[in-house]
Order: sequence, then structure tokens, then C-alpha cells
Amino acid sequence: MLGRTLREVSAALKQGQITPTELCLKCLSLIKKTKFLNAYITVSEEVALKQAEESEKRYKKGYVPPYNATVVQKLLDQGALLMGKTNLDEFAMGSGSTDGIFGPVKNPWSYSKQYREKRKQKPHGENEETNWLITGGSSGGSAAAVSAFTCFAALGSDTGGSTRNPAAHCGVVGLKPSYGLVSRHGLIPLVNSMDVPGILTRCVDDAATVLGVLAGHDCKDSTTVQDPVKSFILPSLTDVSKLCIGIPKEYLVPELSSEVQSLWSKAAKLFESEGAKVIEVSLPHTSYSIVCYHVLCTSEVASNMARFDGLEYGHRCDINVSTEAMYAATRREGFNDVVRGRILSGNFFLLKENYENYFIKAQKVRRLIANDFVNVFNSGVDVLLTPTTLSEAVPYMEFIKEDNRTRSAQGDIFTQAVNMAGLPAVSVPMALSNQGLPIGLQFIGRAFCDQQLLTVAKWFEKQVQFPVIQLQEIMGDCSSVFENDLASVSLKQ
Repeated sequence: MLGRTLREVSAALKQGQITPTELCLKCLSLIKKTKFLNAYITVSEEVALKQAEESEKRYKKGYVPPYNATVVQKLLDQGALLMGKTNLDEFAMGSGSTDGIFGPVKNPWSYSKQYREKRKQKPHGENEETNWLITGGSSGGSAAAVSAFTCFAALGSDTGGSTRNPAAHCGVVGLKPSYGLVSRHGLIPLVNSMDVPGILTRCVDDAATVLGVLAGHDCKDSTTVQDPVKSFILPSLTDVSKLCIGIPKEYLVPELSSEVQSLWSKAAKLFESEGAKVIEVSLPHTSYSIVCYHVLCTSEVASNMARFDGLEYGHRCDINVSTEAMYAATRREGFNDVVRGRILSGNFFLLKENYENYFIKAQKVRRLIANDFVNVFNSGVDVLLTPTTLSEAVPYMEFIKEDNRTRSAQGDIFTQAVNMAGLPAVSVPMALSNQGLPIGLQFIGRAFCDQQLLTVAKWFEKQVQFPVIQLQEIMGDCSSVFENDLASVSLKQ
């Protein structure tokens, strides 16, 4: 049952094939079995079981609650069960989920049959400290949780690719909705002008289902859309001949691995072979986007992190010599090196003597980057097709050879421009690499054309038929959980 999609399990619940409590217990059991992934920092077992009991009562009464609050509350109001809080980079600052206070998150594919057969590695438990792969970040715990079947959907945050990056590395779907479509109220702000709650699921239809619950105006977030939002029910696209797919030439960078490049080209040819118009397009200011993003990101980080001063909430040190000493010690103890580095950079860019030369100029470049996308879509392009990441997931020991700033710049190269432009984007797993690891591709759509974007992504997902992760070797007596994996894949197609 856990290998099935959100829609399939919802139908099973309605048909009485399984109860909410039984399903909840299966997920909790698997969370314990996959504890070594470090995907969760808190497992709310009692809360989840209590909510499962309430869910059973609702199923018996047929009660459908209204939804009118923030992302988590909207899901709870629709009967979702909260399995726990997932792990991530500290304050979502990173692209590997390796710098969190609770330790790094391990990619479930590290322990998959597909990867171990290619690598001919030893069974689970041997060389575990060095052989595991990163999940990507910053929402790595959410991606790992979905990938390992411990939940059916998870929320992440996406400021520069933090949902799509781990989705690509963990072989799941990662959706970054249009800015303003989903409420940010309750999301700890990193970069207010770019932050968007992200959605991670195992298929595109499930992402659309969750988006349908989350989308819409929220009186607690003035940036959300005012117009009513319809449910995101995706049609089964059979004819792509009227579509125009754009391939940005600037995204063919030297650092792109040959395997990702090959799959990107193969995907373009797939659309072309089915009658779609595939053209090369130009986003001329792409080369400036990473630098521009860094200036704007760190500037807003510095502003947002100022609230964590030890006075009102959060960590507070024991030093009471003076207010200034308490401030300094609290912030030194409360933030890791990565967070402190971004705060320092941001404060530098916001200094009176630097403001015009850095922050204002970056805002102007951001407008040029956004206009690049507008021009491309106005030329008749419906959807852009790009890589999501430079390569497959890499081993932890290899990943930490570079500093966080360098890793983030590399990890966000294909994703952060979308956030600066406020556009929707989704990463869809396409195939396994020669190492037996997932590689995802990114689709970028017009602002607030999320449904069209997901419809195209659904068609692509059906064509490529990405394989289900095989985790039997590490699940022991839970291996029966995956009996219906292949069946569920054929069902969702």
C-alpha cells in the first residue's frame, strides 16, 4: 500500500480496503526502519495516531472540513495526517541537506538495489559512514521521506531550487508553484521575494492534488492571489503537436555531466518525435543570475535573520553582562558558519556605501532576468525544458570537499532564476544513471499557468516510466510493503 500514489491510497481508504490508523501505523513502522536516512528530526507518532482516529470518524460520518488557512492547516483541514517534521539545511541555507543542526540527510537511493548492484557494494551496515549519497537540499528530509515511502507527500520550501534539487536526486516529483499562488504565512522567511512552499510527491498527479488544496488567497499573506483558484485536475494529454518546447541554450554549461546532457537531449527528441515543436531559445542574462541571486538572497537573509536576537524567541545565551554581549553571543551560538556567512555578506551589500552598487544593481539585473522569460514565452513557447541539477547525487564525502557557498552556486545553477522571475517549475525524474541513480529534468511554465505546466509534466512522466526504488534489501520484514510497487506504477500511468 505504501508504494502507491496519493490518489490510489485515497481511493483505497474510501473503499475501506485499509483504515487511516492501519495506514498510519505502516508509515510509522517504515519511518523507524529507515531511521538511518536521517530524514526526520521529529516523529509525531502520538499526534499522527490521534489524527488517524479522527480521520476514521470523518470517513464514517462523511464529513469534509473546509480549508481556509495556511499550507499545513489547509492539508489538515482536508484530512491529511501529519507524520512529523523533516530534516533540512539550517534555516534552509544549502543545496545538500548536510549542514543542519540534526546532521545530514541520507539519500534512500544509497541503499537501493539498483545502486548497490551497479556499485557492487557491501550490504547495508558496512562502510555506511562514507558510502551514502546526499539528498540534495535544502528540503532533503522531505524528499527522502517521500522517496522511502514513509509518507505520500511532503512540504518543502523553494527559494532557489530547494524543492526541485532534492526531488531530482531522490527520484521524486518536486513542484515549485508560481509565486503568490500558495500562502507563505507560517513559512520561516529566507528571501521573502522568492520563497514559495514546495510540494514533493511520487507522481505529478499527486503534486497537482496537493497544489489544489494549498493554492488560493490567504488573508494572512498579502502576496497571495486575490482571484479564486480552481482545482488542479490534470487532463490526460494525448496530443502534444500543438506544444512549443523551448530549450535554453545558456543552460548547456561546461559543468553539466554528459549523462544529464544526453537525457536532456533525449527528452527534447521525445517531444519532437511526438509532433511537438522544439526550438532553441535564449535567456541572455542567465550568466549573471547566480551572482544576482547571491546578492539578493544574502541581503534579505541578513534582514530576516535580524529578528533572532535572543530577546523575543528562539535561542538565548546565558551571558548577561550587557545587551550587546547577549546579542553577539546568542547569534554566534544560534547560527552555524553557513548562516553567519550569509548574514555577513548580506549586511555588507546593504551598507550605505554599497547599497547602490550591489543591492540596487542586483534588483535591476533581476528585472532583466525576469524579462528574458517573458520574452521567450511571448514568442510562442509554452514550456521550457532544462536540467534540474548538474549531475546525479554524489557521495557525502565528495560533496563536502567544496564549501557551502560553492556547492549552492553549483546546485542552484538551473533553478534559482525561476524564483527571481516568480514562475512555476517542476522537476520530474526521467531515468537512472549508469550508477543506478535518479536524474530529473525541469519544466518551467508561464506565471500562474501551473496547470498547463503539470499537464505537460504528466505526459512526460507517462512516456519515460521512471522505475520505482527497490529497497527490499534494507527493509527486512517490511519488504512485503513493496509487493505492489510495479502494479502501482502501471496504475498511475
